[in-house]
Amino acid sequence: MNKVKNRWLIATAAVGIHISIGSAYAWSVFTKPMVAQYGWETTEISLAFSIAIFCLGFSAAFMGRFVEKQGPRKSGMLAALFFGIGVAGSGLATTYESLYMLYLFYGIIGGIGLGIGYIAPVSTLVKWFHDRRGLATGLAIMGFGFAALLSGPAAAAFIHSIGISNTFYLLGAIYFIVMTLSAQYLAPPPEGWAPKGFVNNQQHGKKQIKQDLSELTANEAIKTRRFWMLWFMLFINVTCGIAIISVASPMAQEIAKMSALAAAAMVGIMGLFNGGGRLGWASLSDYIGRPNVYTVFFIIQVIAFFMLPFADNAILFQVLIFAILTCYGGGFASIPAYIGDMFGTKQLGAIHGYILTAWAMAGIAGPLLLSLIYDTTKSYNLTMIIFGGLFMFALFISIWIRADIRKLKRQLQYEKSRHTSLVSDMQ
Repeated sequence: MNKVKNRWLIATAAVGIHISIGSAYAWSVFTKPMVAQYGWETTEISLAFSIAIFCLGFSAAFMGRFVEKQGPRKSGMLAALFFGIGVAGSGLATTYESLYMLYLFYGIIGGIGLGIGYIAPVSTLVKWFHDRRGLATGLAIMGFGFAALLSGPAAAAFIHSIGISNTFYLLGAIYFIVMTLSAQYLAPPPEGWAPKGFVNNQQHGKKQIKQDLSELTANEAIKTRRFWMLWFMLFINVTCGIAIISVASPMAQEIAKMSALAAAAMVGIMGLFNGGGRLGWASLSDYIGRPNVYTVFFIIQVIAFFMLPFADNAILFQVLIFAILTCYGGGFASIPAYIGDMFGTKQLGAIHGYILTAWAMAGIAGPLLLSLIYDTTKSYNLTMIIFGGLFMFALFISIWIRADIRKLKRQLQYEKSRHTSLVSDMQ
């Protein structure tokens, strides 16, 4: 009889992969050195990151079935190969001073590695932590959010000591090794497995786990209204959040009259709230439920975005920004558990991949919408009000989905009672 793996070590392995791919959030560390050394425009360099995020979303969608069929170990190793080559290949691109090679290696190849590496550990954790889905996925996705705090300073130090190209070569090798080693321990739980004492606690009423509303394939899930409700909620949350991240510093200087130094410090602290929100909100969702967490997200952000244009006090401005960032991070961390609740774990990786296309689209829509409105009005005020309106729509969806959930629960209850009645009649 094979020894069952430790699920907390599975979670640790998942964090190892997410900390590696989350280094993408530290891409801006390379911007100024590349501008200075190669004469490229900031927007040209930023495009590599945008392509990577776009490829993350769509590779997650296309490779979700591969993750479910081949398992997390092979998927994690494939992610390590793509992401490692993508980062190391960026060193080759900078050696030849080719932007197109940079887009190919970091944007496309690295982006594919990001997508596979993002969903493989998460879908596995949901299956191991049926009793603590939010906590488990929050841990892994927190690693993605916090990664820049480690990789950013490390990359900056390497650039200073060994140069840009060698930094890419070195980091590519490090990420490949860490991700490959982490992938070795990843595996789905044995069929019928439950945590120690879990079944006994359930029988004695000490632990009650809500049954998943359905057990659907990815093709079945995308035909439901509930899938598209989740998609649009994530899309709006990410569109507005990523737009705020992209202009946090200049907006703080314009609205709250903060100094450039104070605004830069605020941007650094934002990473803590982004990462902390991933674990905090996802863990809370285990207790109050995913629908309640998403409704709270949107209530907070409706208030925050409508207040931002008038937040000329630096402390109030930062409180609002930090609140938005916790909800932004929490949305990513809570969505896999929400998917499991709604559609089961049969093809969770594939369904999660499809929903992450919302991230890919939002990564383009958010900064583009903000830039267009700002260029027209020369103010961030109208943008914040529009975003507040979008969150009112998201709030409406979060309430609407509850009606669908109640309807499905009544249907399940009816089918269960009917089955019980049929069994009783047969006896």
